Amino acid sequence: MTKTRSIPVRLHAKQYAFAARAAELFVLLMVGSLSLCASGQDKPPASPPAAAPVRLVIDADGPTTPFPHFWEQTFGSGHAILALRASYRDDLHTVKLATNFQSIRFHGILDDEVGLYDPGRQTKNPGLEAQAAHDASIYNFFYVDEIYDGLLAEHVKPFVELSFMPGKMAENPSLVQAFFYHPSVSPPKNYALWDDMIRALASHLIERYGIDEVSTWKFEVWNEPNLDFWGGRPRRQTYFELYDHTARALKSVSPRLQVGGPATAQAAWITPFLAWVSAHHTPIDFVSTHVYGNDTSENVFHIQETIPRGLMVYRAVKMVHEQILHSPYPHLPLIFSEYNASYSNEPNVTDSVYMGPWLANTIRLCDGLTQSMDYWDFSDVFEEQGVVHTPFYGGFGLIAAEHIPKPALNAFRALHQLGDRRLQADSDSVLATRTETGRLVLALWDYAPPTGSGPTYTWPKGPAGPAKTFALNIRNVPPNAAVEVLRVDPGHGNVLKAFDAMGRPPGDLTPSQVAQLRAAGAMAPAEHLHLQNGRLDLTVPAHGLAVVLLGR
Repeated sequence: MTKTRSIPVRLHAKQYAFAARAAELFVLLMVGSLSLCASGQDKPPASPPAAAPVRLVIDADGPTTPFPHFWEQTFGSGHAILALRASYRDDLHTVKLATNFQSIRFHGILDDEVGLYDPGRQTKNPGLEAQAAHDASIYNFFYVDEIYDGLLAEHVKPFVELSFMPGKMAENPSLVQAFFYHPSVSPPKNYALWDDMIRALASHLIERYGIDEVSTWKFEVWNEPNLDFWGGRPRRQTYFELYDHTARALKSVSPRLQVGGPATAQAAWITPFLAWVSAHHTPIDFVSTHVYGNDTSENVFHIQETIPRGLMVYRAVKMVHEQILHSPYPHLPLIFSEYNASYSNEPNVTDSVYMGPWLANTIRLCDGLTQSMDYWDFSDVFEEQGVVHTPFYGGFGLIAAEHIPKPALNAFRALHQLGDRRLQADSDSVLATRTETGRLVLALWDYAPPTGSGPTYTWPKGPAGPAKTFALNIRNVPPNAAVEVLRVDPGHGNVLKAFDAMGRPPGDLTPSQVAQLRAAGAMAPAEHLHLQNGRLDLTVPAHGLAVVLLGR
């Protein structure tokens, strides 16, 4: 995507124009194909020398701290209307089984394609007064109900991002954002119309699903208003006005409804937003914001510092956590309602095994700082950049087009096995946990930077770095206990390995190729080992994640 994000400026993969993206992908795929041919003529270099073993003593009965699975409570997804597609629902079902996540967030429930606000609608049954009164309503909840019914059927709650502006309500209907579906980002022409719509939506949801259910949902006001998703000027002040109207409208329907914001990119506006909300006595139940691993220190922290991709999300989460602690609302829940290792199309990041160690280490660092981190997103059934051209283009999803699992899905599947109590582990490459049943579950990883960046394929000729050996001494378990090891690494659960072997075919895949890639991307079977007198030596390659489960 080529559109520049402004205030602050950054390129964002979700904003590329469709035509530009199509041309870019064609060029990149051709370059990748030529690179593959060239690399095949060279001998792979020798593996890097092994690092010194990581030696750890882990006490299965040691003191613990709570370890809620904050990284798998909510996922993002493409715009609302996609939830009506069978492919979307298939992917949703798969990720639900893998993670048991609780809610889904997407843009555009108020967009014209969903049809909620339709003041020109006319009845087709003028002879039936009751039906005519219903049909002539300016609100049409038919698609809203189908979308939310489909989520709830999978035991997934809506995380209701209230966006974007219905075209007939917009102050400036020509003010649209560059996504493929061109959402309106204008303020309303009349806040009375907006307030009435928010009240009508909330009342309808409560009538359909009950206040006990809807009060467990989150209602988030807009999306990234500090960027070109909001057309009000000045941006910050006009967004605060939008938030005030929306929060009061929701609470007027029921004080039990949960509302929050500012849903900003790059962890922006938190301190002034909370100060403004406090000064105006505006309702607020949670703080939400976004950050990505390749955001810059200038945009997030307003400093000149090179912050590695592996630390950026943690640094931003910690900053916002501290801003809330020093605000008038020190106990407000913090939700990072979008995060990922990249906001741009980087196949060797979001499509690759790199995501396993990146995710595990981000979880380790962010534990205790946030109530929820909502991975963007669960599926490449996704249209912000236009129609998918190839299954592996650096999309944000855990599942590629054609329902092909990526390594990131397998990483989430493996990390789901972690317990809900955290044990001490003196390493930056280990999470040690205990389950409710007392089972010990460890995550071990070998983090290395991605083999390339930007929207290009890199064709590594060897390992991304040295392997890492863990020499574990595990106490208070049977000395020869059974061990299961789940691996996600270059040789396990890595669909790109099979895609490379195919020569990374551009464009549509044949049914046979799809079947091969689905099989190759599946989670690798667990390895079955035993402790040797309470000891376990395990080697993990660079970009590798291993989750170890020990019976007791």
